[in-house]
Amino acid sequence: MNPRLLNSLKKHPELWDIFTGKKDGHTTYSRYDDPNPESLMVPHISKHLINQGYKVSYPHGKTFALCLTHDVDDIYPPLTHKALAFFYSLGSLDFRQMKSHLFWEIKGTKFSPYMNFQQIMDLERKYDAKSTFYFMATDRDPVRLRYNIEDIKGELKEIVKQGWDVGLHGGYYSYDDIGAIKREKQRLERALGREVLGYRNHYLRFKVPDTWVHLEKCGFKYDTTYGYTNVVGFRNGMCHPFKPFNPNTGKQMEIFEIPLHIMDGALFDLTGGFNHAWQITKKLIDLAADCRGVLTVLWHNSAFNCPFRVKWRRMYEKILEYGREKNAWMTSSYEIWRWWQTNGY
Repeated sequence: MNPRLLNSLKKHPELWDIFTGKKDGHTTYSRYDDPNPESLMVPHISKHLINQGYKVSYPHGKTFALCLTHDVDDIYPPLTHKALAFFYSLGSLDFRQMKSHLFWEIKGTKFSPYMNFQQIMDLERKYDAKSTFYFMATDRDPVRLRYNIEDIKGELKEIVKQGWDVGLHGGYYSYDDIGAIKREKQRLERALGREVLGYRNHYLRFKVPDTWVHLEKCGFKYDTTYGYTNVVGFRNGMCHPFKPFNPNTGKQMEIFEIPLHIMDGALFDLTGGFNHAWQITKKLIDLAADCRGVLTVLWHNSAFNCPFRVKWRRMYEKILEYGREKNAWMTSSYEIWRWWQTNGY
């Protein structure tokens, strides 16, 4: 953000506090406890910047962007998912689905229903879209060991070969541990065979501004953690990527934040059903479009093959359909970062 626009925010203390996170009572964790989450449904800071003459452009005549991302928490269904899949499949008498979810191990780990990266890419390709997959490379987790990243080297390389992006999904305990972040980055890079530039922390755990400082020192160029686990909307009033302001130095940082706005689980926990969820989603997309902004969505890979989360997959495709209809650039967080360096400031 150029100095003139940054100074325009400083002249409005209420906006400055929102932008820098001072009004966010939870600087370490990502829950939102204000009883009125409707206050998050307006990108106050982005609207102010646009009114101050903030200019952005997008490739191919696109008018705004959807940043598409997937957190790969699991590549093998945990026991709870197997149990739910069994009961849902039994209730719908879908024995083929039950078999694919419960007995895939007979054929081998490659047949896990959550090893579905090609399926997701094929769906996005249908809408001329691309995305980022965030993979874990940690041995520490409060629930269970998720997976060994070395087991899917071939899948990682195929993702980037086809033009999609791979980033690091930092471990639960890593958000405030620069050593852990560095080790996980190196481990993923060894498996992938190339440098990793993007980051999102597991459970969206984050500490302002410490996590940004750690990520910058580890060589990350952008982060996409800054959102909430239990609500959707504009956490710091932004629907544009930005360089965070570090109150400890009084300066903007070099790392970019591509803020997160909609996570699948948070969206459906908030709503009573598919139609209500779509009304909220459409509103957020329209608000971002009005600001010529970037709306970031997070859909876990497991959501695409869950018998008990069929609505989640339908919602993702509806987002792609609507994005194409509204002339959105639907792409990965890496492509957003690369473009923003010269076209967003």
